[in-house]
Amino acid sequence: MIESLKKHAKPFHSINDFDPLMDAIGNAKYVLLGESSHGTSEFYTIRAELTKRLILEKGFSFIAVEGDWPACQSINRYIKGLSPSNKDVREVLEAFNRWPAWMWANQEIVGLVDWLKEFNINTNRSQKVGFYGLDVYSLWESLDEIIGFLTKLNSPELEAAKKAFACFEPHNRNNESYAVSAGYLSEDCMKEALDLLSTIQNNKWKFEDALESSLNMEVNALVTAHAEEYYRTMVKSDDESWNIRDRHMVDALNSIREFYGSDAKVIVWEHNTHVGDARATDMKNEGMVNVGQLVREHYGEDEVFIVGFGTYTGTVIASPEWGLKPEVMSVPPAQHGSWEYLMHQAGAINQFLIFNDQNRKDFSSTVGHRAIGVVYHPEYEQFGNYVPSNMGNRYDGFIFVDRTNALHPLVLERVLI
Repeated sequence: MIESLKKHAKPFHSINDFDPLMDAIGNAKYVLLGESSHGTSEFYTIRAELTKRLILEKGFSFIAVEGDWPACQSINRYIKGLSPSNKDVREVLEAFNRWPAWMWANQEIVGLVDWLKEFNINTNRSQKVGFYGLDVYSLWESLDEIIGFLTKLNSPELEAAKKAFACFEPHNRNNESYAVSAGYLSEDCMKEALDLLSTIQNNKWKFEDALESSLNMEVNALVTAHAEEYYRTMVKSDDESWNIRDRHMVDALNSIREFYGSDAKVIVWEHNTHVGDARATDMKNEGMVNVGQLVREHYGEDEVFIVGFGTYTGTVIASPEWGLKPEVMSVPPAQHGSWEYLMHQAGAINQFLIFNDQNRKDFSSTVGHRAIGVVYHPEYEQFGNYVPSNMGNRYDGFIFVDRTNALHPLVLERVLI
């Protein structure tokens, strides 16, 4: 495999060196850009530059990320000129106040957000480029958005929203409290959440306006219903709650694409564990699915191009425990025999690889592929941070940064959960 990497991988020094990758993407309508951690500077900056090229050269329509829908709406409104004109980008990113806030409230994302705003000001497109969150965690914030909007309209649909809110209210915005009540005591809000979703979907045409209120209401209702299911399930099955989360992200993605129209072209930013096809990993044996697999299955492999990211060593922003202050941690040299180790042995340089029909068989052996989460213990990573993967089938391309640096959070002390 090392010899195959030496043969097929190409070095890169700047975004201009990715011309072969852009050619390989071709006419794909879905480009999924991964990351092997949520705290690596180079993963964000390279994805940002690739995103700019995809928008400029291939007409991509919007970016969808592993973030909360309400918080990401602050960016979407800012770049489309729908928020107060005196707002600074750093004020906009203050909307990301749930731990781990550093995923989006970071210095690396500032430049992309301002670039998107400038692009939208100068574009002749009928629809401006958008920025949306796909994740399922914003149960309470999404309910707030729905109730606030329907209250302003004095809408008949407000009754369904109030019923849902009243059901969840005893848990005082505590996800764990609801999870225990729903998962173990069968005291859940499933009916109320599903009734709300049905009500919003059947009446979303009423909310159409220049502020994208129809889409905003629909996805917030999706979040409410799927978050209820996620928290009800998580106390009994990590695997099934994972599936609920990733299926939700695809449902949200489909809602955005429907809003933009059938010709829309989509850029997705998520962790490798979400975008790298689950069928090419040990996740398949556990009955788990992910965004990459579901999008490939639904739209066909010709419409989808998945790019994984990885590193051999460096530093990363992460936390030793959930909810604690993030810190800069050292990323040890990759485990012997892992994918990152092999790429380093093939050339201790920044390089990228395009998988195709001619070379996929060279990379079909199962190897460990490093995955770092928001909680990280470098000293123990050999026991749980490597996902057995068939790399040639998991991705369509791979970008390797030999030595990486930690992301730069805007506020390191922000620890709200």
